Amino acid sequence: MASPPKPRQRRQVASTSATGNYDQDDDDHVHAIYQNPNSRSAFERVLDTPQASAAIVGVLTAIAFALRFYKINQPDQVVFDEVHFGKFASFYITREYYFDVHPPFAKLLFGLAGWFVGFDGHFKFEEIGNNYTDSHVPYVGMRALPAILGSLTIPVVYAIMKETGYSTIIAAFSACIILFDNAHIAQSRLILLDATLIFFMSLTIYSYVRFRKLRYWEFTVEWWSWLIATGFFMACTWGAKVNGILTVATIGIAVLVDLWDILDHKKGFTMEHFWKHFMARAVGLIAIPFIIYLSFFYVHFAVLTHSGTGDSFMSPAFQETLIGNELLMNSQELRYYDVVTMKHKDTKVYLHSHPDHYPLQYDDGRISSQGQQVTGYGHDDINNHWQIIPTKALPEAGRGRVVHHEDVIQLLHVNTQTLLLTHDVASPLMPTNQEFTTWPKDDHSRHNDTLFYLNIIDADSEDPWKSKSSHFRLVHGTTRVSMWTHSKQLPEWAFKQQEINGNKNPTEKSATWFVDQVISTESPEGLSGEQVPKEPKKISFFKKFAELQLLMLQHNAGLTSSHPYASGPINWPFLISGISFWTENDAQKQIYLIGNIVGWWTCVIALSIYVGIMGADLLARRRGIEPIPEAARGRLWNSAGFFLLIWAVHYLPFFLMSRQLFIHHYLPSHLASALLAGSVLSFVLSDTVNYPISIVGRRTKMRKSEFADLGMKGPVVVGMFTFILFLMFLYMTPLTYGTPGLDGETINAKRLLSSWTLHFAAKEIAEIS
Repeated sequence: MASPPKPRQRRQVASTSATGNYDQDDDDHVHAIYQNPNSRSAFERVLDTPQASAAIVGVLTAIAFALRFYKINQPDQVVFDEVHFGKFASFYITREYYFDVHPPFAKLLFGLAGWFVGFDGHFKFEEIGNNYTDSHVPYVGMRALPAILGSLTIPVVYAIMKETGYSTIIAAFSACIILFDNAHIAQSRLILLDATLIFFMSLTIYSYVRFRKLRYWEFTVEWWSWLIATGFFMACTWGAKVNGILTVATIGIAVLVDLWDILDHKKGFTMEHFWKHFMARAVGLIAIPFIIYLSFFYVHFAVLTHSGTGDSFMSPAFQETLIGNELLMNSQELRYYDVVTMKHKDTKVYLHSHPDHYPLQYDDGRISSQGQQVTGYGHDDINNHWQIIPTKALPEAGRGRVVHHEDVIQLLHVNTQTLLLTHDVASPLMPTNQEFTTWPKDDHSRHNDTLFYLNIIDADSEDPWKSKSSHFRLVHGTTRVSMWTHSKQLPEWAFKQQEINGNKNPTEKSATWFVDQVISTESPEGLSGEQVPKEPKKISFFKKFAELQLLMLQHNAGLTSSHPYASGPINWPFLISGISFWTENDAQKQIYLIGNIVGWWTCVIALSIYVGIMGADLLARRRGIEPIPEAARGRLWNSAGFFLLIWAVHYLPFFLMSRQLFIHHYLPSHLASALLAGSVLSFVLSDTVNYPISIVGRRTKMRKSEFADLGMKGPVVVGMFTFILFLMFLYMTPLTYGTPGLDGETINAKRLLSSWTLHFAAKEIAEIS
């Protein structure tokens, strides 16, 4: 890590007030002028030397690599969400388009790692437990990426604490909480996104701290460098996983507080000065990160050029940009008098009719029209055939016979020679919606009720109607209802087929249909001509980006189905439950994601102590009492308060979400709580801190500085805590690494909380007295 500028020479300050302004050379630092470091204990001075600090962080990093790479080849099977993220990496290599709710940056890295170690993408990660070794997948190389990032997170955590002014022993304390945490290690050894997310989140925090320390050197090269670094790492965090937006929100709140402080006229800043700062942050923390975020998607689209599993999520226009896509290869323009089959986009049922009629009276007593039934049917059948009938004069041949967007058409049911009709009669299952039926084609008495507007989605007035690729709504000309269906089945009198009715919202998104097949056509080319290879179409990058972002948000919010290992946010800090990642029945092996209970509960206690300290200080100051030294209070409000903000912003929003949630969503907040725990421990052990820590500018209001001095009690307390933390880590390693296998009694012993759902546990037999 970089260190503050060092003085060229020591200068006398006898004539300079500790609270006055003092002109300094660019390389001077306040500590070089005011503080005598020899007033601290000898042990503290040794620990805070650059050599000792480098040695400690080096040892911690080496241990981190050892723990995260230990038996990384075990198990040699697909584990938990490797099913998804390993598969996505393979799609990058085969260049097949896929859809996921998370941004692509981390998955692009996995794809790059797979390509680098020789993975050809043939293995599709279809099920948990699929064997890598048998399929010759270089999975260790792919797992190495998150293991490296997870290991490098440890020195970054250490550096954050050092840069925010805490002593070496306190920095090591916070780093050890993450170093020996079973949940962080388990996540870092598998092809999962969280290690990438947390690594770049920690770099974002570190960069912002470095940026804030340079606030008296505004607009210098170093100031700009750390501002842009913050934005860059923030974009990487956001691009790694959708949760990364919370890191963006955290920095945004901190920047607003910073700008509000600059706006204070009592500090003598002009509005011109404020706007310069505002624009600098807008460039460094909005414009540049957004461009970087866009670049991830640009690479994503540039690589995934072939048709794949994600096609069906996208619009027809998007799909036609993919090589080999069915819509691109098989779509054809529709002409009047073509006979087609039509499918509902969401439920995939055919528009169907048959000679049977609606019953005179429904079960609820309502009376029907007794018209011919129109239903949704899930299978191919001759009763799915409809002919497109014009409502205007047509030329004998040529382009005039092509059906276009906003044309008014009729649909003739071929098998019964009746026209599709809807009218102001309630549908069988939904009294609020209109019934769909048919009417004899030669009876013109209800001609207007058989007229429908063809509204092709995202089309212009002259765009032709195409099979496969044109998604459309059929809107009734008279009543303006959209032809719609839902998954509820009709009774036995309709053979339990799906109800078709008229939705009174003419722009209802779920009332979307497409032509699946052209059964017969009057087109001169016919249906049997040789398919001419079609070039993929092009749409702008920004249209693709906007469409994918909207789908990501919709599908992420739609992940509401139950899961046996889902848990609520209130449970996470206390490790009430974990996640079963993988099991092997014969050897009774399992990977169970759960944190180190010593570290997690310590963080919960630290959060509680911090809130209590700050609350007590506020009450005391209301009574005119100053229980905390000014420097220590400033550190608690600023540095520790920033860590609390990170924890809260990455945790509290989950209480508002209705989607599936798991304990791994808490890992970013856990890292923030480890930073806060270090701050609290420093305050508990000593009332002195390294102060001030910001780099002094040319004209800075000087303050009397001091050094933190924990003496021997700091290393003793941290050493004892780390030893207990390590013992707990060792105790839980069989559940973290998935080896060795355990017998039932041992598994029961590992279940420290009764709410942990471990596999292969021995059944407890109650004794009868």
